[in-house]
Amino acid sequence: MSGVSLSLAGAQLSALGSGALWWAERSILCVSDLHLGKSERMARKGSPPMPPYETRDTLIRLENDLRQTGASTVICLGDSFDDKEAAASLPEAERLWVSRLQAGRRWVWIEGNHDPGPIDLGGSHLATLPLPPLTFRHIALPGQSGEISGHYHPKVRVQTRLRTMTRPAFLFDSDRIIMPAYGTYTGGLRSTDDALVSLMRVEARAIVTGQTPRIVDMPR
Repeated sequence: MSGVSLSLAGAQLSALGSGALWWAERSILCVSDLHLGKSERMARKGSPPMPPYETRDTLIRLENDLRQTGASTVICLGDSFDDKEAAASLPEAERLWVSRLQAGRRWVWIEGNHDPGPIDLGGSHLATLPLPPLTFRHIALPGQSGEISGHYHPKVRVQTRLRTMTRPAFLFDSDRIIMPAYGTYTGGLRSTDDALVSLMRVEARAIVTGQTPRIVDMPR
């Protein structure tokens, strides 16, 4: 399991290459912005069709992270579905898949701005989850400390030996972590955007996701 170790408010965490955050001491796996059912919503809104495989691809990666970590608690940090109708339209096979992943675990759906949490699936539904010294919510609040949030889908531009590429990334400083989007069809907001620059301290860093995650200075 590839990951980068980091500390927030004294909690020792690992940012996984998949985009999930692992808190080993509490056996908690946190993922953000799954946006399940995005292809269904796009088709419903009359947009050009997208290959309808993003839900399965996202669930495969989540199942793999759960298998590797053995997490006893899962926190889905908001916008788990692209909207309420996408949650209601989840195919039965994928609904059962989610139920299998939930079996034997505490499962928390944090409310997002796209959805209030899939109320007809198992698990608990909360606006914010305080687990001292950390607090989990969907959208970061200025002036907070020990906060883990999502919403912005941060991404950074990095230079490799062969080319320049853009990758989803964790942003972190001494106050907060902003999670990358975990869903397959999610876009992203560059870390240079004012919304992210204004939230993060000047010494903030980024963890680029992928097979070999790595830390870089947060591009501004």
